[in-house]
Amino acid sequence: MPLYVVALLIGVVAGLRAMTAPAAISWAAHLGWLPLQDTPLAFLGFAATPYIFTVLAIVELITDQLPKTPSRTVPMQFGARIVLGGLSGAAIGAAHGGLVGGLIAGVVGAVIGTLGGARVRAALARTFGRDLPAALIEDAVAIVGAVVIVMALR
Repeated sequence: MPLYVVALLIGVVAGLRAMTAPAAISWAAHLGWLPLQDTPLAFLGFAATPYIFTVLAIVELITDQLPKTPSRTVPMQFGARIVLGGLSGAAIGAAHGGLVGGLIAGVVGAVIGTLGGARVRAALARTFGRDLPAALIEDAVAIVGAVVIVMALR
């Protein structure tokens, strides 16, 4: 898969579940599938980093199900998704000499994932008559998508 397409797709994952994308990228870097050693993003491959991002991703999966969780389109949530999508895309780009291009692709993907994910989830929630099944489907899409992307980096 072309480099910037992969960066865009990891950004989409960040738009769906903000912490899932950097968790997946961090595992890829830690396992040596994404060579970030000599880049500004080398910290993503450090020993503790994938565990920290994984815990944060699990917390996000749980809190997303709570009724008081704000919409992903409010500025704070949207901004976090853009930053983490950009970070994840930049890591993919940096490993192949295209940090800025990866960053841009990741940001664009995060916007697509945030806005598109919100619309699809709302439609699914209407279809099911409640939000939980839609949220669980979105969780599964984000996790499976992240795994497929990371496997493509090997």
